[in-house]
Amino acid sequence: MTAVAIVTGASRGAGRGIAIALGSHGCTVYVTGRSDSSSDTGMPGTIHETAAAVTAAGGKGVAIRCDHADDAQVQALFDRVARDASRLDILVNNACAIQDALHAPGQFWEKPLSLSQMIDVGVRSSYVASWHAARAMVRQGSGLIAFTSSPGSVHYCMGPAYGAHKAGLDKLAADMAVDLRDTGVSAISVWMGALASERLLAMIEADPQKYGHLPAILEPTEYTGQIIWALSQDPELTSFSGQTLIGAELGRRYGITRQDGSFPPSARDTHGVEPRIQYPLIIR
Repeated sequence: MTAVAIVTGASRGAGRGIAIALGSHGCTVYVTGRSDSSSDTGMPGTIHETAAAVTAAGGKGVAIRCDHADDAQVQALFDRVARDASRLDILVNNACAIQDALHAPGQFWEKPLSLSQMIDVGVRSSYVASWHAARAMVRQGSGLIAFTSSPGSVHYCMGPAYGAHKAGLDKLAADMAVDLRDTGVSAISVWMGALASERLLAMIEADPQKYGHLPAILEPTEYTGQIIWALSQDPELTSFSGQTLIGAELGRRYGITRQDGSFPPSARDTHGVEPRIQYPLIIR
């Protein structure tokens, strides 16, 4: 049976790479985002280009324009998948409202208030998409809800909006897993490393003195997608549910390397950080 996936925020960067990786395993991938054309954001990459790349990789890419700040559009997305495929195996929550001001100098109050949109199109939008996905997956008795996170959830990284976004995703995975227990559906958060995305490569080129150390530790944008696929096929998947997992460490578990055959380093080693403990206490 062909696996069906939704990858949100997949016009470029991590989302695009994840969608293509899932396509390489024959998945039907619904690619969402706001970029119908490159003129929409002024940045390269559109949902249509990603969908075509998914198909070229061996899957079936379906581009769906969706503003994840609009609940009605998200509802329409899941209605479309239900009509087309009658099932959903993987949801990857990757959509986030990233702005260039995030990397600008200054403290949070000196930057635009619009950076708070990372919490709306990030934490809240992931909750909404997961709500829809859980309803479909619980009915079929299986599925994986994944969140793309980073070590910035446990240390200062580019300000409180970014940190709240990533910490919120880790917490969503932890608490959703409690409600999903014994349903056959798992929720996990994956810490990605520094990605060889269009945005980061441009930052490295613009300021090699500041970012010149990054090329040696970069993960391909497809890397997390390969990990998510491996997790979805792991017979022990439910044992991971609720955890925040370091992608580089999962790569070693599953033998997933970079193009040169090497494994990317873990944030546990490079930064001395690890996911926060989720205590087993449950209060309802």
